[in-house]
Amino acid sequence: KPNIIFILADDLGYGDLGCFGQQIIQTPNIDKLASEGMRLTDHYAGSTVCAPSRCCLMTGLHTGHALIRGNASVPLRPEDLTVPELLKKAGYTTGIIGKWGLGEAESTGIPNKQGFDYWFGYLNQRHAHNYYPEFLWKNEQKVPLEGNQLTTPDEGGWGVSIKKVTYSGDLFAAEALEFVERNKDSRFFLYLTFTIPHANNEAGSKGMEVPDFGPYADKDWPEPQKGHAAMITRMDGDIGRLMAKLKELGIDEKTFVMFSSDNGPHKEGGGDPAFFSSSGPLRGYKRDLYEGGIRVPTIVR
Repeated sequence: KPNIIFILADDLGYGDLGCFGQQIIQTPNIDKLASEGMRLTDHYAGSTVCAPSRCCLMTGLHTGHALIRGNASVPLRPEDLTVPELLKKAGYTTGIIGKWGLGEAESTGIPNKQGFDYWFGYLNQRHAHNYYPEFLWKNEQKVPLEGNQLTTPDEGGWGVSIKKVTYSGDLFAAEALEFVERNKDSRFFLYLTFTIPHANNEAGSKGMEVPDFGPYADKDWPEPQKGHAAMITRMDGDIGRLMAKLKELGIDEKTFVMFSSDNGPHKEGGGDPAFFSSSGPLRGYKRDLYEGGIRVPTIVR
């Protein structure tokens, strides 16, 4: 039985990857996954927005049967059967790193009550807007992130940061490497849910938060578009390091890696899906039931 890594990007459009036709944004590591595996060109997300899409993914139910059908804070119930619960019965060690969105703290929906042995990241999807949060969750404990500070104190951790030291995407990448290292001798399932390239909606036109613009710093583009491209290329580098780790440990040929997105590209935080043709040849964006809202770039290696 192979190890399984499912990588889920957040609001990544059908046309945002080189292997799906992107001409400007650099995604060499994800493109390599496609060249070594399969490109699924007719793969659909469960919904046009975050929570219901992820509910469909975790429960295998379409939105007519799934409990969570919108972005309200509705937790999964004890009776909801999830992918990690099934995999645990098959002998897998299970972990989720990144964004959950299917249950708040102390609810029945937290990852540790839905089949995951290990959990690190954002429980609340609005909290996940901020790439420089004051805290994240590790299992059922809040973990403070030193140096990050919001404009105003907020119990839920929502808002915009005025002091930006620790970037959550970097933590997720590091946690993924540690999880794989820790479980290299056992059978594991890792659900790696990056928040890239979702916007920080509360930050307005500064919502494409990234430590630097990388190879796009000198481009004559609006800042949000530099940020959008830099986020995706940064995630691509993290995926490259994860694949290198699998090879270093000698388990890359017995690890099933899947990459996808939860829905189509967004228009928040100064984002403009037309700038990079983020929907590719498809009509529509996030929140649309046109193809551009639900048909997502998917790779299996």
